[in-house]
Amino acid sequence: MSTNQKINGPRLWDTLMAMAEIGATPKGGVKRLTLTEVDKAGRQRFTQWCDELGLTMRVDAMGNMFARREGRDAKRLPVLFGSHLDSQPTGGKFDGALGVIAGLEVMRSLNDLNITTEAPVELVNWTDEEGSRFGHSLMGSGVWAGIFGLEEAYGFTDTEGVDVGTALDSIGYKGPHPAAPFPADAYFELHIEQGPILEREGKQIGIVTGAQGQVWYDAVIIGQDAHAGTTPPSARRDALVAAARVIALVDDLMRARGEEGRGTIGQLQVLPNSRNVVPGEVRFSIEFRHPLDAEVQALMASFPAAAAALVAQNGCRLELTKLFDIPAQPFDPACVDLVRQAAARLGYPAREIISGAGHDAVYVARRVPTAMIFTPCKDGLSHNEAESILPEEAEAGCQVLFEAVVARANR
Repeated sequence: MSTNQKINGPRLWDTLMAMAEIGATPKGGVKRLTLTEVDKAGRQRFTQWCDELGLTMRVDAMGNMFARREGRDAKRLPVLFGSHLDSQPTGGKFDGALGVIAGLEVMRSLNDLNITTEAPVELVNWTDEEGSRFGHSLMGSGVWAGIFGLEEAYGFTDTEGVDVGTALDSIGYKGPHPAAPFPADAYFELHIEQGPILEREGKQIGIVTGAQGQVWYDAVIIGQDAHAGTTPPSARRDALVAAARVIALVDDLMRARGEEGRGTIGQLQVLPNSRNVVPGEVRFSIEFRHPLDAEVQALMASFPAAAAALVAQNGCRLELTKLFDIPAQPFDPACVDLVRQAAARLGYPAREIISGAGHDAVYVARRVPTAMIFTPCKDGLSHNEAESILPEEAEAGCQVLFEAVVARANR
């Protein structure tokens, strides 16, 4: 049954805007790159808010932050919920931050309403979900879940050569607690959809049943630099033309899989990048995603050879490096059902949805029963300073989170 207790929507919104002041950009977004002084400032403000509520904060060796509120039964495993406070270089106010600040509002509302849950509850701020500084997304949750080794993660470097271990030390967030999974009863994560489906269909809540599989590659095509004016077609080994044909292949493979297909080249570097030189080398990123593991596996089996053949036809050579592949991750049916029930009780229009983006929940789900809640975002836009949601959308998502957490902690 419903708690019939309401979170404070205006307070939630005001706190979201207060966090957005840290790293605010002129275009209305945020730039809180992980493990920078700006990230430190966000973490400190978050800690202050948690301290005001009497929560017990602990920080692990990856900088993951856990703010605990005790339950009536100290023997019960905690119910976790949260997200991340780091952002893209041109990020929005809500990606990640909504889940953390909504979790804070859950804690505030529990205090206001004098609710003592049976199980303890813990609010989490995961380190470096975005991967925009050190090139490894879901890093804090990945180390916690055992996907990356701690020392391996400490060795990841940014473009300036600063490694994660040094960066953690520099902002004072290399905590004393082990960055390792501990027993927990469940994990819930509220997030903006980062896509257009909920808004298009007029749904207020996305009941996230899982996250799609994905595979990432780095590609280098090696041809030959040559004079643009003197080199005839028969003598050209144009790496950019070869890259263009691989890019078209990626798009074709995506579209062959219908609306569930995803294929993206997000980075492209042309060398020597001179107007009157035939490009001799091109470096670019490739990624595929799909809700079905079988489709991702099929792409992994067929794409490398097909791409290499296209490149060879242009007299060039392809070096393709697979960075990682993440299998599709279904979420826990019982936790998903708590989200479904909460949305129904509250009367919010809702639909089941697969997450197109990677989230900390994907790795946490390998260790702990997990579910996610989506809210719409304007035009499906995210990883952009113009990212926008409505106060009532934030409030609805937070209310569903509150209901699901309390139901799980009191079961």
